[in-house]
Amino acid sequence: MAPTGGGDLERSCTSAVSDSIKVAPASGGIERIEAHFHGDAFEPHRHDTYALGLTLQGVQSFWYRGLVRYSQPGNVIVLHPDELHDGAAGTDEGLRYRMLYLPPEMLIGALGEKRRGLPFVPSPVIADRAFAASLGDAMRDLDGAIDTLQLDDVLTGIADALGRHADAAGMAPGRNYDQAAIRRTCDFLQAHFDRQVSSDELETVSGLDRFTLARQFRASLGTSPHRYLVMRRLERARGMIGSGKSLVDIALETGFSDQAHFTRHFKKANGMTPGRWANLRSRA
Repeated sequence: MAPTGGGDLERSCTSAVSDSIKVAPASGGIERIEAHFHGDAFEPHRHDTYALGLTLQGVQSFWYRGLVRYSQPGNVIVLHPDELHDGAAGTDEGLRYRMLYLPPEMLIGALGEKRRGLPFVPSPVIADRAFAASLGDAMRDLDGAIDTLQLDDVLTGIADALGRHADAAGMAPGRNYDQAAIRRTCDFLQAHFDRQVSSDELETVSGLDRFTLARQFRASLGTSPHRYLVMRRLERARGMIGSGKSLVDIALETGFSDQAHFTRHFKKANGMTPGRWANLRSRA
């Protein structure tokens, strides 16, 4: 089955390539990559974002929610925030795919009033031409950023597609959480990712007591304020890898106490060490 994203996403490779990761410029908080792998690629890890992907060549194999899953070219992959998973090439041919990492707070506005939490898609591998085309458009140009107008289209298409495939319980209206308070908290954590942030500060910013904030934050975004802060540090660190700075300097500049602390968190969130990530980026 051919990929349905169109354009350069439909081209197949005629010869084997070295394992590599290409990282697109940041686009309003969305991260995008293209990866080539043979054998095992990622150890078990968790994101605090939706991971939305297109398998382009080969078979994509990954463990998710207790089962090994397989994605063929043209399939869409949907991994819910904070779900443990790994990744590998399912055949000796190797694997090529593109992935978009979408912060759930960016999705909430596009979902509209029809739901108040995050849509959960039970099957992580989906055959949906419209969904694949929407993701293909968003990931076609990895050399440029997604402009503001296109970003609105991307978020709308993703919200609609997740709604089509979410389970009935996941699409039922939930409690009316204070989304403005959660948004203020996200903005504050993004602005102060490189230092320690206290619960007192978040109470002042959000207007909620720390326990109410923790419950509403997790219910709305699938993660805790602390993990959200750590993941923003890692997001910034990934963008700095390849800049010529040492991993020690990157660790300290992004709020980690030392390189070992940085490496532990990076591996938990990305399934590989920052050193391996840097090596794979250099081959793209």
